[in-house]
Amino acid sequence: MHVAKWGNSLAVRLPKALVDELHLAPGDELQVVSANKREIVVEKRDRRAEFLKAIAEFNWPLPEGYKFDREEANKRR
Repeated sequence: MHVAKWGNSLAVRLPKALVDELHLAPGDELQVVSANKREIVVEKRDRRAEFLKAIAEFNWPLPEGYKFDREEANKRR
């Protein structure tokens, strides 16, 4: 891979094989897990999963018979 200048930062173009393996899409985030002089380990950051895990920790009970209605939630008033 080639390191290039991107504004005030440096950027690396990811090979298609890596993009396919990690199921990456524009806007996805990668997190550096570890790095040393010869190796960088990254993982795809799944903010949706992180959010759902954080919400689950609250363990709020829902009202009896509650059912989420997407249309109602997105209705413009």
